[in-house]
Amino acid sequence: MVTKQKILIVDDDNNIAELISLYLTKECFDTLIVNDGESALESLKTFEPNLILLDLMLPGIDGYEVCRSVRANSNIPIIMLSAKGEIFDKVLGLELGADDYMEKPFDSKELVARVKAVLRRYKQVPTAIEPVDNTKKVEYTDLVINLTNYSVLYMGKVVEMPPKELELLYFLASSPNQVFTREQLLDQIWGYEYIGDTRTVDVHIKRLREKINDHAEWGLATVWGIGYKFETKSRG
Repeated sequence: MVTKQKILIVDDDNNIAELISLYLTKECFDTLIVNDGESALESLKTFEPNLILLDLMLPGIDGYEVCRSVRANSNIPIIMLSAKGEIFDKVLGLELGADDYMEKPFDSKELVARVKAVLRRYKQVPTAIEPVDNTKKVEYTDLVINLTNYSVLYMGKVVEMPPKELELLYFLASSPNQVFTREQLLDQIWGYEYIGDTRTVDVHIKRLREKINDHAEWGLATVWGIGYKFETKSRG
């Protein structure tokens, strides 16, 4: 018997939460509803969800703080839900580690589609990289990006990162020294979801640079006014 994937719904509006739960239950997900940030953090251990749908405006601990706390210990996928549609709010959510951001009101079919899309991309990062034939990976000195098992080995250590960050790094590193515009990267990595929101790329590049420093032989380079590239450097 296939184990159902579990979705933690965090929203202080119980009517909205119940409606989301109904949509997801019809798609064979198990759901749990909590109405505040503190309960959300407690439920991580007891419910062990595969994904969190997180409202921002919560009593007590707000959604941003919940996201920050989750990211301190886990790479579990997070989709933020909010009536706030400003670019600042989206960027802040992404900087804190959210994998997606949806504005209220949202279409139920789109919500379910995004949940499924994020879950498809997400896999636990293994504690070690095992050699596997026919893997999709790129290798440089002190850096191995493996798209098959969603792992990154940097300076001999496994680096944990959400799926979108890894996919962006892999895409750039697969075409060294080729410049990509933000729009091209959005289309390749995010598809329809974030077309027009080019700051999404900037946020993810920033997070990658925080985890992986430029090497003497390679690095993530900004091409001002255009976009980004994975630059390989001569050894002089």
